[in-house]
This record gives sequence, C-alpha cells and structure tokens, in this order.
Amino acid sequence: MTPSNLNEYWRTVVDTIQDGVMIVDPEGRIVSINRAFEDITGYSREELLGVSCTVINCTSCEIARDNKGCHWCVMFQKGELRKQRCAITCKDGSVVHVVKNASVLKDAMGKIIGAVETMTDVTDLLDKEMQIETYRRELMAEDTFHGLMGRSPVMLQAYEMISNAAQSDAPVIIYGESGTGKELAALAVHENGLRSKKPFIKVNCAALNEALLESELFGHVKGAYTGAHRNRAGRFEIAADGDIFLDEIGDMPLTTQVKLLRVLEDKVFERVGDHLPIPVHARIISATNRDLPALIEQGVFRRDFYYRINVLPIRMPSLRERKDDIPLLAESFFRRIKLKSGKNISGISRETMEILMNYAWPGNVRELKSAFEYAFIACRSEMLEPRDLPGDIVRGTFVAMPPESARKDRNQMKKERLIHALTTSNGNQSEAARLLGISRTTIWNQIKRFGIKVDN
Repeated sequence: MTPSNLNEYWRTVVDTIQDGVMIVDPEGRIVSINRAFEDITGYSREELLGVSCTVINCTSCEIARDNKGCHWCVMFQKGELRKQRCAITCKDGSVVHVVKNASVLKDAMGKIIGAVETMTDVTDLLDKEMQIETYRRELMAEDTFHGLMGRSPVMLQAYEMISNAAQSDAPVIIYGESGTGKELAALAVHENGLRSKKPFIKVNCAALNEALLESELFGHVKGAYTGAHRNRAGRFEIAADGDIFLDEIGDMPLTTQVKLLRVLEDKVFERVGDHLPIPVHARIISATNRDLPALIEQGVFRRDFYYRINVLPIRMPSLRERKDDIPLLAESFFRRIKLKSGKNISGISRETMEILMNYAWPGNVRELKSAFEYAFIACRSEMLEPRDLPGDIVRGTFVAMPPESARKDRNQMKKERLIHALTTSNGNQSEAARLLGISRTTIWNQIKRFGIKVDN
C-alpha cells in the first residue's frame, strides 16, 4: 500500500471528517493522514509520511514481544480497538486526550496490509469533567452544611441549632428574612434527624387561599366542595412519619391556625368534608420572615398557636450580619455559574468584590446569586467588573426595605436580566433560556408577566 494507491475521492471525504484519521503499513509506518490529524497533532502531512506511528507517543500503544512484521503491535494481533481513551504527544510537546478506534486492513486474500486509526479530541470534554468534579467537591466542602454556606460565627451558631433541633421530635420554627436559606435549613433539620429516610413534604402557606390551603394540608373527600370529584390525601397523610415543612406560616389564615392547633395538641386531623379522625405522625417544621409577636398584637396570629410552633426556634442571619461570608459565597456562585454558562471569565475584580462587601443586600443570599447571574450575562471581558453588576448594587441605593418592596425589586432584577438575555440572543428565547439557566417555558411566562415585547 502506498499513498499513490489512495483514491482521490476517498482523500476528499476523509479530509472533511473532524476526527483525525491515520493509516499505517504492517511495520507501523504512516502512509496517510487527514487534515484533522494534522490539526490535532501539529504535524504536517510531509513530516509524518513514512515515519513510525510511535512518534505521537500514544499511551495505549502496546509493543508485542515478537516484533517482526505486523506482529510488532498488539493491536494487529487483536484486530481492532474500540473507544480506547488515551493521550498523544503533539509536535510542540503538549498532550492531547483522545478516544481512539482502530482496525486492521486486509486484502482480498485475508493478508494484513495495514491498519487505520481514528482519533477524537476529547480534551475539552475532559476539562469539563474535571470542572464537574471540582464542582462536586465544592458542594461537599467543609464550608458548607447541607447546602448552607458560611463559616461566620452567626452561621456556625445556626448550624449548631439545626443539629440540636434535628435530634428532637418537637416542632421547629425557622426565622429569617427572605433569601436567607430558611428552606435549606428546614431540609438540614430533616436530613440530620432520625426521620431523614422518611418523606420531607413542603407547603407554602402564602401561595394558597384558605379553602385550598386546608384541602392541601388535610385532604378532602369526594363532594366536599365544588370540584372535589374524588377523595384526595392531604400533605399530612403523605408526610406520614416524616417531616412536613410549612413555609410562610405567618401568612396562614386564623381559621387554618385553629385546625392546625388541634393537629399539634391532639395528633389527629380530619379531611375536609369528613369527620373521621386520622392520626398524625409527622413532625412540623415551619418558617416565616414575619414578626409573629407583632402579628399577635395585631390580632392576625393566635397566641396559643404561636406557643405550640415556637418550641425549637432557629434564626437564619441576614447577609448584612455575616459579611465575612460574602467572598466565600461570591466565589462559589462564580464557579457554579461559570460552569453552567461556559463563559471564559477568569475571576472577580477587586473593585467588584469591594462593592459586594459594602452593599446592604436586602434580598440576602438569593439576591447575591441573582446578581452573579445578571453579571455573567452582562460581562464582555475576562473579569467581572463593577459595570457588570445590576445598577442599584453599584450605586448602593438599597438599604433595609420592607418585604413587599424587596419583592418588587427582585421582580425588577428578573425583568432586567431577561431583557438583557433576549437582547444578547437577538430575541431567541431558547438561547435566552440557556444563558439564564432556566427553561424556555419560564422565559415565555416571564415575557408575559413583565409585558416584554419580543420581535418574532
């Protein structure tokens, strides 16, 4: 076999293949390569033709004891290689990781006349795997506690309270501003306790009206109200002997508080429209960003109910109270979003970090994460600069705000990020969804919600 025997049409075909292709004779001398092989190794065709294939120093190459003829290489004895991960050395001395496939070539009489190898460059894939492994190690790092992050004294105190509460069956309540990680704390209580293998059921008390909330908690029987076409188990039944997490309990209607008080005192409940008592085994974990004693004074929260749920209180500190944790949180969000976005941004500038340290963070850790998601979309350089942050953070205009004001601000930030992503993607909603790390359905819903006009 010589290069002159190669069909010109075949050469055109293999030169369009993205994988490197190399053909050797029975002695291992290279007789043909394609353009992709030149690109991967850095060698030109002229430099490799007639040279031993060992020049690329492939880590999967095995030399046989009998080195005569085509028996010099184990691959010739095996007949083929499939999906072999290995590394080769390029002309400049750099190492490229490849996946190699190889097969011997035989003539019509069955005589071995050479071998063909294909090599797929997987260096980028390997780098991504290493990033994912780094990400996995980060999630298990010593600075985290069941998804909560921070080593400040107030956070260490919160971790200790979580660990202690987890060992009890008494009701737990978690206090903290919006965005401080109350749900993560509730999950940490569950995971640290004896019920960790049991269900963890979540209910947002602020998301449902009174009738729906009672049905959600206790279930209903067929015909209990219009639309109740069949019996339905409530969250307490589903939770069984696990934990039920009642988020935003400060927004629970008074009538529901009365019924839940009976659950806590008598350990039974009834489905809506039924009088059959059902025993309760689930432990209640609740959370709120409201001032419950103030609500009691206003007459919208029952004092007796408060005493029943406020047995083991845990307070999640605001980000303003633990500013020493901001660099740790910032670096963590930076690495995670960089991995998700794939953008080549090397770090956070000192000026940017100073702004992050001096800002009031009314939205707490949730707002910090949102700021990084915005910054990664806005950034057009190798470092995250102050100009990449949302404008209000740079101006430092936010101080402590009431919950409703903070909620409006988060919506404005979401709207700004969405507009920026749509602009960057020229209105392509799928690409905007990829940039933001959310689904295309969420993009569509937010476009409608914020009244954003998109040119189709």
